[in-house]
Amino acid sequence: MKVPVFSTTGSSDGDIELPLVFSTPIRNELIHKAYLHLESHAFQRQGRYPNAGMDVVAESNSPPTGHHQARVARMAGGGGGRQGQAGGVAMTRKGRQAHPPTSEKIVHKMLNKKENRLALCTALAATTSSTLVKLRGHKVDKINSFPIVVSDQIESVFKSKELAKIFDALHLSQDIDRLKERKARTGKPRLRGRQAKIGKSVLLVVKDSKNLTKAAGSILGVDVVNVKNISVLDLAPGARPIRLTVFTKGAIEEISKIKSPHLEIMVTTK
Repeated sequence: MKVPVFSTTGSSDGDIELPLVFSTPIRNELIHKAYLHLESHAFQRQGRYPNAGMDVVAESNSPPTGHHQARVARMAGGGGGRQGQAGGVAMTRKGRQAHPPTSEKIVHKMLNKKENRLALCTALAATTSSTLVKLRGHKVDKINSFPIVVSDQIESVFKSKELAKIFDALHLSQDIDRLKERKARTGKPRLRGRQAKIGKSVLLVVKDSKNLTKAAGSILGVDVVNVKNISVLDLAPGARPIRLTVFTKGAIEEISKIKSPHLEIMVTTK
């Protein structure tokens, strides 16, 4: 499948043949699974102080009953305070947890390498579907071909003003302006300093992201990712396919290096 290549001014700059990866059958359930597994790798493990709730002076046999009866430990001391209160066990006030979480526990989920690669391939293939892009909420009324491929000249841009002009030429500004219309959040999020919730707009997949990362830093919803680090987390935020994605010509050439015998069988027998 051939798609047009656009220059930074929006004019046509020839065509490019999309790699075999973009012909992968789209499987939303595989994208969802891969996203959840990869997202869990960023979880922070919890732990508890081993002696939490146990650093107290409490004895279970003071005073002794003389009948060998087990009793809840009571606080020692005198003069009020916590004297005589139960402590040092899980069922008491200010006591320890019965089964506290440990930092040694593995909290991330494992994902097979081939399954992860297939999920990435089907996520890349989903970027060619205008229906899925519109279902996510992107405004792409003036865009006719998906995915959008731009010449490598865009990688030399390092100013936000210049990048905004390129977005105007490619008819991508309408989707970026969509985020400015979002209403501010109220209630608990606002009280806790989370009044603004920034959405997702254009994703730029490039071969060299050094300059573009600085240029896109002040533009709402725009993210830049190196093609070697591309992941399902970037292509389908929230496990919902698929994001409005712009590839550079060099990034398409790097994607064509993705090889998989399973992928070739799936595409040829589709």
